[in-house]
Amino acid sequence: MKSSRRSAVAPFMVMDIMENVRALEATGRDVIHMEVGQPSTPAPRLAREAVAKAMSGEALGYTVALGLPELREAIADLYRRRHGIVLDPSRVVVTAGSSGAFTLAFLALFEVGAKVAIGDPSYPSYRNILKALGIEPVRIETGPESRWQPRPEDLGDADGMLVASPANPSGTMLDRAALAALSAACTARGAGFISDEIYHGLTYGAPAVSALEVTDDVMVINSFSKYWSMTGWRIGWMVVPPDMVRTIERLAQNFFICAPHVAQVAALAALQAEDECEANRRVYERNRALLMNELPAAGFTELAPADGAFYLYADVRGLTDDSHDFCARMLSEAGVAATPGHDFDPVRGESFVRFSFARDEAHIAEGARRLRAWLRG
Repeated sequence: MKSSRRSAVAPFMVMDIMENVRALEATGRDVIHMEVGQPSTPAPRLAREAVAKAMSGEALGYTVALGLPELREAIADLYRRRHGIVLDPSRVVVTAGSSGAFTLAFLALFEVGAKVAIGDPSYPSYRNILKALGIEPVRIETGPESRWQPRPEDLGDADGMLVASPANPSGTMLDRAALAALSAACTARGAGFISDEIYHGLTYGAPAVSALEVTDDVMVINSFSKYWSMTGWRIGWMVVPPDMVRTIERLAQNFFICAPHVAQVAALAALQAEDECEANRRVYERNRALLMNELPAAGFTELAPADGAFYLYADVRGLTDDSHDFCARMLSEAGVAATPGHDFDPVRGESFVRFSFARDEAHIAEGARRLRAWLRG
């Protein structure tokens, strides 16, 4: 059977690494996990209890395509509490993870052949979903001079721009002025503007600013995967302009019918579990502080600021000219799994490695110890 040309996207490298690690662990090898952006904690207790109760007495069939009304209302209230925004719940769309939201946003905003500007390094599925939909990702090369974020002049002749704050893999954030400037550039050109905010809540200084604080002419995408430790539940949401709600609804009806009902029940309860989620965030904050000290001592002297999320993006040019081989040796020789930069930047990725610190403190401390011993050896 012949494959379509649009299916020829690059693999999501970190998923391949996870499989390699699984195979290694199956042989009895102990591995420190710093490769995948996944909390090691389960969904909040309140979420698990709500699901147990629902499963004992509810059919959990289809919901309406836009999501459970009570969940949409609770998400709208989250913006009031976090950002002081009065948000009409009708603009909230519950999705099958952020991946489902990106697919809906790209289909709603861009024609086949359109160009969408993305700052590299970036989450690899952005470009791969766009390519599979016949949309051209336009690479913007960012670096320390722009705090690893795009600038308004980077929009060029693109039909849209996608930003992430906090970003994966750099962890850097866009402040209110930067978001306003990027939004204004898109509006002036008539370009679509998408803001990935799935790491909101996971910050280590100033809180993250939502693009909704500066404009309504934006599609904001978020997820319960990171702050709420619900990666495998595949539940996210998007906030869309009022005139785009019906467009998104039609697409969601046909592509997904609805987000998983059971995950929506869990998500509604998770929104009341802030104490538990904040305890997890404080663990990440301590892990970040430990690695910001230990990684330079081990030889990783150039790190992105990591204002938020749970990653450190390390420039490894002083250690290797091939981060893929470097990470393979790190796994084999030190028992530490990390992700080579090729996943996030296909041009400069050989010079970078991403470390995730989403595990418990003892696990991350042991990873730092192994890295120091390995590089010194």
